[in-house]
Amino acid sequence: MDNRKKQHKKKKKKSNVLLGILIVELIILVILFGSYKIYMYLQEGGSIPGLETLDNGNKKLSQKELEVKQEQERLQKELDEMKELVARAEKLTIGYDYDGAIELIKSYEGSAGGYELYTYLVDAVKRLEKEKSSLVAFGGEYSSVFEISHLYFNPLIADASLAFDGDGEAKSYNMYNITTEEFKAILQSLYDQGYVLIRLSDIATQQTNEDGTSKYQPNKIYLRKGKKPIIISENDVSYHKYMLDDGFASRLVLDENGELACQMQLPDGSTVTGAFDIVPIINEFVKEHPDFSYKGAKGLLTLTGYDGVFGYRTNDPDSPTYEEDKEAVRRIAQALREDGWELACHSWGYKDMKAADLALLKSDTQRWLDEVGSLIGPTDIYVFPFGNDIESASGSYKSEKYKFLKSSGFNYFLGVYKEPWLHVKNNYVRMTRRPVDGQALLEYPERLADLFNAEDIIDPRRPAKNW
Repeated sequence: MDNRKKQHKKKKKKSNVLLGILIVELIILVILFGSYKIYMYLQEGGSIPGLETLDNGNKKLSQKELEVKQEQERLQKELDEMKELVARAEKLTIGYDYDGAIELIKSYEGSAGGYELYTYLVDAVKRLEKEKSSLVAFGGEYSSVFEISHLYFNPLIADASLAFDGDGEAKSYNMYNITTEEFKAILQSLYDQGYVLIRLSDIATQQTNEDGTSKYQPNKIYLRKGKKPIIISENDVSYHKYMLDDGFASRLVLDENGELACQMQLPDGSTVTGAFDIVPIINEFVKEHPDFSYKGAKGLLTLTGYDGVFGYRTNDPDSPTYEEDKEAVRRIAQALREDGWELACHSWGYKDMKAADLALLKSDTQRWLDEVGSLIGPTDIYVFPFGNDIESASGSYKSEKYKFLKSSGFNYFLGVYKEPWLHVKNNYVRMTRRPVDGQALLEYPERLADLFNAEDIIDPRRPAKNW
């Protein structure tokens, strides 16, 4: 009995082993067969969700799947284009240009057609239109353009140690110029109080009547609540020769990146490039604070001609660099206009046009148009030398001087006064500018108290009042 049981157990154990081997072999065959079928299926262009096979790094797809994939990629590319477009539009709205932003989105043309066929763009337009409707005329701070201030500066002192060195010009610089550090502090103060840079041309629009005549109408400037417009200008951006050794910029240039910058001559005769005057300083500030600029506005530069333009001696035909200098002025003027700057005539020879006779006004203006206007392009802004208007502030322009300037293409006329003053007449716009210089900081700080506290602005390197 015992032997039979042992033999039975051996047979059963052997059967179990054979059964296990058969099961393993069956599993292997199933795996091999399945792998072969999968391989053949993929070779024929089939696909299995979650399973990828590489052929030189590319996924093998059927023709239908390839078409689906290409359509998905096209749609994704189109969506990316729309997102980039909306991002550009939103950047414009930071500077209050909602009309430009909305028009940019509406200009989109996709594979299906215009923007109105794309929900993403339609929703973006609706959102921007709603934001635009929240803007307030003059930010709710002013009731009209007649309250807007226009500040003007002379070229900035970049190196106070050279400007205030006690020589014959030091007293004049202390009276009529401010330093780059003072200017930066003023910009920060204006920004902190909600001021926004606008163009002079934003003040009024020339409208054409049904009878063909035209008329200037005051504009409303829509800003976010609490903001208020302001204009900044710089006088006589010629960088005169007598200033070259006194710590001022020597010329405007385009740097290696095509950006507007200033070149300054050092005492040893070498030059450096940087933000040594108003143009590059405002440009840098607006880059950091884009809401400080209304639709890209920067400022107004007034130009004479008797000592060249922008630091280039375009007044001297005998100069060996005469043609080269004229071309440099053309390039810089174009870059300035494209960058939000306006350019103005400040007369050719910087003569008091109130005291001058009509003949001098005519010859001086024609020379400016020939030597400066021909390089910088057209402008309709005339800034009176010394701030002396050709007529009394009361009433309207009637003189032959005005008629000549008007016939020469000028529509905006700027003088100087201690507080805001503006006339918008049928045929012209007349405005005064408030001087911001050493005299204003040291002698008349109350005239600028609505804008900033002079004590917080004054550079410690500036001498005390010495005139």
